[in-house]
Amino acid sequence: MVDSMSSATMVLAIVGSTMKHTLSRRAALLLFAVVVVMWGSNWAITKTLVQSVSPLWTVAIRSAIATLALLVLLLARGQLVRPRRGDIPVILTVALLHMGGFSALVAFGLQFVPVGRSIVLGYTTPLWVAPGAWLFLGEPATRSRLAGIVLGLAGLAIMFSPLAFDWDDKNALVGNGLILLAALCWAANILYVRAHRWISTPFQMVFWQALFATLVLSALALSIDGAPQAYWSPGLAGAFLYAGICGTALAHWAMVVVNRSLPAVTTSLGLLATPVVGVATSAVFLGETIGNSLIIAMTMILAGIAIGTIPRGTVRAISLPAAATTGSNRHCRRFSVRRWCRGRITG
Repeated sequence: MVDSMSSATMVLAIVGSTMKHTLSRRAALLLFAVVVVMWGSNWAITKTLVQSVSPLWTVAIRSAIATLALLVLLLARGQLVRPRRGDIPVILTVALLHMGGFSALVAFGLQFVPVGRSIVLGYTTPLWVAPGAWLFLGEPATRSRLAGIVLGLAGLAIMFSPLAFDWDDKNALVGNGLILLAALCWAANILYVRAHRWISTPFQMVFWQALFATLVLSALALSIDGAPQAYWSPGLAGAFLYAGICGTALAHWAMVVVNRSLPAVTTSLGLLATPVVGVATSAVFLGETIGNSLIIAMTMILAGIAIGTIPRGTVRAISLPAAATTGSNRHCRRFSVRRWCRGRITG
């Protein structure tokens, strides 16, 4: 697996140099690549964790570690603030829909679905965001968006064709259904984040979101599974530390710095490499077989997302981790990545 200590050291070294200045383009691209690797490999890490710990305790423990790490980061930067009344809705929404619902559903789904297939299904989220934005936010259904949705859904259809999917396998049906439901939770969360009128910055709120998610997940895990049952080993502890610190807290913090230093188009397109990294790490480290149908479907889905989210040079939010940890104090009903990526981030 990815060496968590070396990844964390690299991120801290680069981000530590940005306390007063933005990064050079080269350093920002390097940091961005590290973040993509962290997020992509985190799916394989989660797969290994749910084989040793129940899914609910997996996400609860990971969330608790991330919460502590985020607390340290915010204290170090002097940005820990008490939430205001107007912050409460976005704290609850992100905590329940993304940090709680999405994470728990993915963890349960990974018990039955390979990592490569899971991350591609998880990243169909923007395909559901586009029609939701048209219905609930009044965003236009442009030709490029419609073309992107059609192409992405065609890729999804390939994944569930009888040649690529066993419809008689009940576990596979449940697992794939859970991952798709997780993608819908993520999409609903993104839609709310777009419409929310920010008071504090999103990065200032991420600690409180993680804290509330940890409390909810821990309560559910304790009531359903009882005390966590696991054979603790250095490898298991290291996997949890990587998932909580590198895959969550440091990656969130690093994206704030990256968004200060790189154009919106670069970051938005670059984030599409995350499922590619996830598929690659599942093959290399878990020995999963990557079939031609998955490669074709992934290419079509990511191409559809790229086509649909970059109309006329305006890039929409396609990743909650970026959207949930960057931004400004301005009221923004329509959430444009270009506006919050180019030098307007206070996180």
